[in-house]
Amino acid sequence: MALTDVKVASRALVLIGADTISDFDQNPSTTESTVAKNLYEGFVEAALSKYRWRFATGQQDLSRLSSVPEARWDAAYQMPASPPIIVLHAVTVQNEPIKYDRYENHIYCDASDTDVVTADYTYRVETLYWPPYFTEYVVYKIAAVFASSIAQKADLASTLNAQAQLYFREAKNVEAQQQTTRQVVSRRLINVRR
Repeated sequence: MALTDVKVASRALVLIGADTISDFDQNPSTTESTVAKNLYEGFVEAALSKYRWRFATGQQDLSRLSSVPEARWDAAYQMPASPPIIVLHAVTVQNEPIKYDRYENHIYCDASDTDVVTADYTYRVETLYWPPYFTEYVVYKIAAVFASSIAQKADLASTLNAQAQLYFREAKNVEAQQQTTRQVVSRRLINVRR
């Protein structure tokens, strides 16, 4: 059974003892569907921005714009329109990080017109592709919000928020194992001894 935003929101609603929803735009609308519709996406994007989740990391070459920045930078590049970028992590030229600034939906940097400029970013990945450890974190985080906004139970919200923080730490721990182990450069330590 494929994971959807409505299923994640419904699981959070169950945790506070509320009714599940079948759609964010239910007709007739319920308190649960109205609150979920207005709060859910913002909390998902906030959860994705809190850590560099590998399952939500993307990389794309950028398109150089013909107009140049008015000051400080030599070139302007268009931010990718799709997928929606939440956090920009790095801009590189031939795999080397370069200095850059983000202005609205543009990236300004000092790159020549022959350089291939690439952006690394976190984006709003489809819910279907969320790993279980991230899903549990989001369910409990949203349940904490629902507990105060729907059930109006501050003590339940506090308990669920504490549980969400535990899931967040566990999720970061699992996520950190999702890449090649980085080697420690010991040369620096040897050079210090001399």
